[in-house]
Amino acid sequence: MEKFAVSLTYPLTLSLWLLACAAVLLLARRRRLGGTVLALSLAWSLLWSVPQASDWLRSLLERRYPVVAEAGLPKADAIVVLGGGSRYAWLDRPHVRPEQLQSSRLAAGARAWLSGRAPIVILSGGGEDGDSEAQRMAAAIAKLGVPADVLILEDRSRNTRDNAMFTAALAERRGVHRVLLVTSSLHMPRASLLFRKAGVEVFPVPVPERAMRATWRERWVPSFGALWRSGRALKEFAGLLAVQLQN
Repeated sequence: MEKFAVSLTYPLTLSLWLLACAAVLLLARRRRLGGTVLALSLAWSLLWSVPQASDWLRSLLERRYPVVAEAGLPKADAIVVLGGGSRYAWLDRPHVRPEQLQSSRLAAGARAWLSGRAPIVILSGGGEDGDSEAQRMAAAIAKLGVPADVLILEDRSRNTRDNAMFTAALAERRGVHRVLLVTSSLHMPRASLLFRKAGVEVFPVPVPERAMRATWRERWVPSFGALWRSGRALKEFAGLLAVQLQN
């Protein structure tokens, strides 16, 4: 049931279900109601496939935690970097430096460590068959100048709630109280709330997911990319609401 509810946050999935409901209503000769549901199903996905609308929706979450330069970060006991499912395409680039990767969580974590903000870096991300995201993150962040002996891998988590719970347990064992939490700006409201609920003192280090839209076409012509980005934002809104409603 939870997976089904999550799937409905993606506009196209909800639109398909509404189309099915519209078809049932039309077959039952409820033409006015069926036509209304049909129109809503099409309008919902069309709206969130417009890049300008998608960017606006995402900004409602992203602007809650403005990006902070490394010089403005406080000292902490650890830097926690949450996995984001990336395959790190920049690994193939020669002589890549953290400051070149402004939209990378690992680069943000590396910059914070290189600036002396915390002595250790916790990489949080699970996986299967001995290939966890935390392990892939460790191999990638090494290229950015962070040595293996300062890394701690949390490789059991499957979602953000796990990230918070397992990292909090690890932090307690190691005497870690205050962390710099690194994740995307879009994900930060929910992630920081879950970590605080788990008893971890958090200073957010949001990473922007920048999209430059210089032309009218890039801003207003519907695309599947914008629809996917809108779905991610709606999922975050739903997840944040669920966390806030829990005791």
